[in-house]
Amino acid sequence: MLNNDRQRLRFMAAIEGISYLLLVGIAVPVKYFMNDPTLVKWIGQIHGIFFIAFLVLSVTYARKHQWKFLTLIWFLLVSSFIPFGTFYMDRKLLK
Repeated sequence: MLNNDRQRLRFMAAIEGISYLLLVGIAVPVKYFMNDPTLVKWIGQIHGIFFIAFLVLSVTYARKHQWKFLTLIWFLLVSSFIPFGTFYMDRKLLK
C-alpha cells in the first residue's frame, strides 16, 4: 500500500490533518461549550502521536529529497498549525 517515502508522508499528513481537525473542530468546542474535557484528552493524545510521526517523516523526507531548510520549515508550519494546512501542502509540494 505505502510503497515509497512520498506515499508514507502523504498518508501521515492526511492522518495528522484529520486528527487536528477533529481536535479543533469537535473536541475543543465540546470542552468549552459542554464543559467536558474528555475528548480533548483522548483526541489530543492521539493527535500528538500522529504529529510526532508526521514531524519525523517530514524531516526524513526533506533530507532525502534535499529540500531547503526554509522549505521544510514552511511545510511544517503550514501543515501543523493551520486547519486544512496538511491538505494544502500535500497538493502544493507532494503531488
